[in-house]
Amino acid sequence: MEGEERGPGYDDWFDEPEPPSETQSTARRDVYDGDDEVWVLPEEEDRTRTRGGRGGGIVIAGRTLTTTQAVIIGVSIVVVILAILAAAGVFSTSTPVPTVSTPPPPPTTTQATTTQTTTQTTRAPSQTLKPGDTGPQVKQLQVALNSLGYSVGTPDGVYGPATQTAVEQFQAANNLATDGVVGPETLAKLQQSLSG
Repeated sequence: MEGEERGPGYDDWFDEPEPPSETQSTARRDVYDGDDEVWVLPEEEDRTRTRGGRGGGIVIAGRTLTTTQAVIIGVSIVVVILAILAAAGVFSTSTPVPTVSTPPPPPTTTQATTTQTTTQTTRAPSQTLKPGDTGPQVKQLQVALNSLGYSVGTPDGVYGPATQTAVEQFQAANNLATDGVVGPETLAKLQQSLSG
């Protein structure tokens, strides 16, 4: 293959390098690059300036990098720094999340039925009564009827129309004759209702 003429588009990238001829070695010009005693050949200098036809590269630690390589390295460094900061907790918020507490339910109130309390202390009158009667026995009848749920208003000891109406309602609820008079049957049923 030595001495063969190759076409203008031939790429000898994978071929073995040929030793320089006499004319090539005299055509080379060595260039001194400063105090660090680095010798750069003219064709090497041209290659680093026009690597890939994109212009010059960036020299980092004595190595020439393309712009793409330099950007990749720069982005990698930024990503590593961000990862370290995130691991250190720089980006986490330390604002506590408020807790929502529900107020305790209001206390439940139990209401004692007044009927039970009153029935224990309320007694039925000891005698039969009729409309127009007055006195403590009528007042006792009115308290008893109020405690059983048959309203006569404020007990006043007078067997008036309100007391008569309450007696009639009590008689009707207990299947008695509704005459508005507290006779022996009504009195017995009233005593039974108050004791039981």
